[in-house]
Amino acid sequence: MIIQNDLNLTDKLEILSDAAKYDVACTSSGVNRKGKADGIGNTVSRGICHCFSADGRCISLLKILFTNECIFDCKYCVNRSSRDVVRTSFTPEEVAKLTIEFYRRNYIEGLFLSSGIMKNPNYTMEQLIQAISLLRNQYHFNGYIHVKAIPGASPDLIKELGHLADRMSINLELPTSEGLKTLAPHKNRKTILTPMKQIQLGIQENKYRKNEPKQIEQAKSSIMLPGMSEQEPEAISNSLSVMNSSSRMPVRRREKKSLFVPAGQSTQMIIGATKETDYEILNVVDSLYKKFELKRVFYSAFVNTTQDSNLPVLQDGPPLLREHRLYQADWLLRFYGFQASELLTKDKPNFNMLLDPKCNWAMNHLETFPLEVNKAPYSLLLRVPGIGVKSAQRIVHARRYTNLDFSDLKKMGVVLKRALYFITCKGKTMYPVKIEEDYILSHMLDVKEKLPAGIGGSGLYEQISLFDDAKFTSANQNLR
Repeated sequence: MIIQNDLNLTDKLEILSDAAKYDVACTSSGVNRKGKADGIGNTVSRGICHCFSADGRCISLLKILFTNECIFDCKYCVNRSSRDVVRTSFTPEEVAKLTIEFYRRNYIEGLFLSSGIMKNPNYTMEQLIQAISLLRNQYHFNGYIHVKAIPGASPDLIKELGHLADRMSINLELPTSEGLKTLAPHKNRKTILTPMKQIQLGIQENKYRKNEPKQIEQAKSSIMLPGMSEQEPEAISNSLSVMNSSSRMPVRRREKKSLFVPAGQSTQMIIGATKETDYEILNVVDSLYKKFELKRVFYSAFVNTTQDSNLPVLQDGPPLLREHRLYQADWLLRFYGFQASELLTKDKPNFNMLLDPKCNWAMNHLETFPLEVNKAPYSLLLRVPGIGVKSAQRIVHARRYTNLDFSDLKKMGVVLKRALYFITCKGKTMYPVKIEEDYILSHMLDVKEKLPAGIGGSGLYEQISLFDDAKFTSANQNLR
């Protein structure tokens, strides 16, 4: 570990913004591109990231670590304690000043603050709280703030930070307890899930205060996640009981009355560093949404930055397509009414690399189709490939007044090149089509598109030659 104490603020910003680039609880540009003499603007892969507000606006955030020092030696982490990299830290005043100066120059609208762990979790949380408290109470900054809470920190500190930040997140790190023991032996599920449950209960108190205490008590009992031992939920429940009965320290809140984590909480997990299947991952995610009421789960394709012998060697690079499929499935869970058990099973534990999860589900349930769009219920319209939430709502609203045809659907945003195999309008299909697996698959997969080379075993993309014969037979077998 190489600690530099004589760095100026610009040097610190370069190091600590770069060290934060693997936190994916928001979206960064991901590329570096210098400006040109005959144009304006440039792109950097770190420093400024983007997230979306509840009303759909894209918000620019300053994305930094408070420190890249860390007492833990997680085998997958770029900031692990055993790595010889330059270490530095901001002061709370520096974080506050940087945020305000960037905001005044209209570079950002908010802050995303994470951190390595200095000395111990409580000390690190105190530093984060001081920085955010300065922003809120001294600089009167009312912009969006997302802070990564530190697992193992005192419940009082979690509560204090929750009244200062808009969103909090605690990284699950890896999908299962076994993976955590292998690659991050200093961490455990109890220290991660206990503050996660505390944040959930704090958010519920805002909503249900004096109205629905039964719902809060029910949340305390819903802790079991797939892959957990029988002892872990009991240990978390005991920690929550001790937390509720312990004395409280004075809380530094915003000057005006503030809610507790009003934008909700999220988490992040690494995909591909351990051997979990997509089925196992999706069941964990489904439980997190149902039992911890998370706003969002973020997936990070594993990037081998440390070359540790315990980490897998990925010949084809990070599993980006797998990450993409998980995001698509996550969307189906949150907005389309799908259950995890409908998308994957123990017999089919991984997502198809040729088709997105919704198309794959439709191909496996052809007995449901075709649907008549003028009569089908909203819940089934959502399951048609090419029909999204907004277009399904438009269909339901418009068909009250008239019978819809395919030209109407196109105006409503339906992607007809995917939907036409699964729907009818006024009892007719758009073209003569067969509701058969081989027929639909051969038409949906365009040989001129970039297809995953996973048909042959590789996880990379490749450009299919004009003279290649697309082997739809093998693709069809992959769907079964």
